Amino acid sequence: MPCPDTSTGSPQRPLPIRADRRWLLLHALGAIALTLAAATSAQVSPLAPEKAFRFSARALNPHTVEVRFNIADGYYLYRDKLRFTVEPAASGLAVPSLPNGKVKEDQFFGRVETYRGNLIVSLQLDGTVPGQKVVVQAESQGCADLGICYPPNIQRVTVALPAAGSAPTRLDEPPRKQWFQ
Repeated sequence: MPCPDTSTGSPQRPLPIRADRRWLLLHALGAIALTLAAATSAQVSPLAPEKAFRFSARALNPHTVEVRFNIADGYYLYRDKLRFTVEPAASGLAVPSLPNGKVKEDQFFGRVETYRGNLIVSLQLDGTVPGQKVVVQAESQGCADLGICYPPNIQRVTVALPAAGSAPTRLDEPPRKQWFQ
């Protein structure tokens, strides 16, 4: 036999408004803390150097190679840590003229010039033959704004020099055969 509901004689009172506000404030603070934790964890893992400082090259003519660094947001390269070489060594690389960088007071190296965004440098080659392939090597060093610095990094790209009078090759793409000359 079912028992009838019993009553204490007092009507149930709703929670005071203060308790509802505390609950809402507690949940809002929790959501903010989770958002900040997610944003912080996303920033803590730095990019690999090849992704932070993407290197590419293309031949403009048989005696000029244009090299580029596409530097990721939040990263920078040191101007005085850039070195270029070309193989074969008989290609005769002239000393490149680097653009001025932005002066920065660095916690690791003191007063230095840095590059952010895109860096484009023209390399002049003296002893090359049209149609020859050369390997362009770039040694660079950079840091992330997070306070993480990378060791010196070496990247290589093979570039086919165009025949005399040909159009420049496109970035990251080998020259195409010319079927109708």
